[in-house]
Amino acid sequence: MEHRERLPLDGVRVLELGNYIAAPTAGRMLADFGAEVIKIERPGTGDELRNWRLHRGTTSMLYRTINRNKKSVVLDLRAEEGRAAVLELVRRSDIVLENFRPGTLEKWGLGPEALEAANPDVILVRISAFGQTGPMSERPGFAAVAEAYGGFRELVGDPDRPPVRVGVSIGDSIAGMQAAFGACMMLFDRERRRAAAETAPLAARTVDVALNEAMLSVMESLIPDYSAFGDRRTRTGGRMQGIAPSNAYVCRDGRSVVIAGNGDGIYRRYMDAIGRPDLGADPQLQSNAARWERRDELDEAIAAWCAERTPAEVLAAMDAAGVPAGPIYTAEDLVADEQLAARNMLQRFDVSTGEETIPEVVFPGITPVIDGVSTPIRSLGPDLGEHTDEVLAELGLPATREARS
Repeated sequence: MEHRERLPLDGVRVLELGNYIAAPTAGRMLADFGAEVIKIERPGTGDELRNWRLHRGTTSMLYRTINRNKKSVVLDLRAEEGRAAVLELVRRSDIVLENFRPGTLEKWGLGPEALEAANPDVILVRISAFGQTGPMSERPGFAAVAEAYGGFRELVGDPDRPPVRVGVSIGDSIAGMQAAFGACMMLFDRERRRAAAETAPLAARTVDVALNEAMLSVMESLIPDYSAFGDRRTRTGGRMQGIAPSNAYVCRDGRSVVIAGNGDGIYRRYMDAIGRPDLGADPQLQSNAARWERRDELDEAIAAWCAERTPAEVLAAMDAAGVPAGPIYTAEDLVADEQLAARNMLQRFDVSTGEETIPEVVFPGITPVIDGVSTPIRSLGPDLGEHTDEVLAELGLPATREARS
């Protein structure tokens, strides 16, 4: 599939000073839609993500995924030469994106004052564990800690067991999405200010994303329900509190499906489909609140019906009845999915691990979709320092010590 002639963020330059997942996710989203994202990596090791889930070689598929469509430039931010090069890049950038512990950039002489002196128009996007202000601002913390502080971890798992973690760094990913949104919001606001001949201090052009607050923002009515009614939500396993019946059910072959038949208009059709019209017609089960009170009874009836059928048989019956349902996909299922393929969400590349080239590796496509299909990925996460010489030459800067070595 050919690349679009123009992407929405063409002409925007982003300087990414982040490691791990949060800031690089924001940078990836901006790069996906055309921004030139220059990723600054430390000499020698680069972003530590290069070694996370490293099966073979020197660069992980995780790094290749999170840092797609970017350029890698190696600079030592602790050295004067590296800082000078960064400030020159700041002068020619629209956005600076970072996720160091608060105070780190300031310690290196790259704090807000230095950035604004270099570029009075620059947008600063900062991601940290607890934000740039407040009594906890200087504390370090990864997404796992932020998910706990944000109220998320308390709701994940079964009620009779300790809280568990979901299988991805969801706190980092959500924070990265909010940072990317914040960057675009500030770009829009900057254009409005320019049109009105207005100026604003860097503080008004700074996006401050805290991992714990990013998680709090997706907790729906957790706090209002407690504040108003004293309701303390607890872990509910595969269920969602107050919504029934909606759960995962094991089928005859041991595989599971998810069925979400909790809508009032869907519920009766659902019960008819599993041969329990008595439950569908029960006057005491016509609202979500009432069904939640009898959730165990409903789940037992549905589980017994599913246990006698294959996933295909269950899903066919649900589809015929107009009940939302689906299989629980594995990676193997995803790479064979026709819907994803039809929207270009499965994009294939030959990938170097640093030791060998693996052909036709499948990567997830770019979201959200524009023009009906996923935008083609232009390049995977780059080799360490792959673009150092190119970028510095474009800026008229001499090669740094790292680039020469």
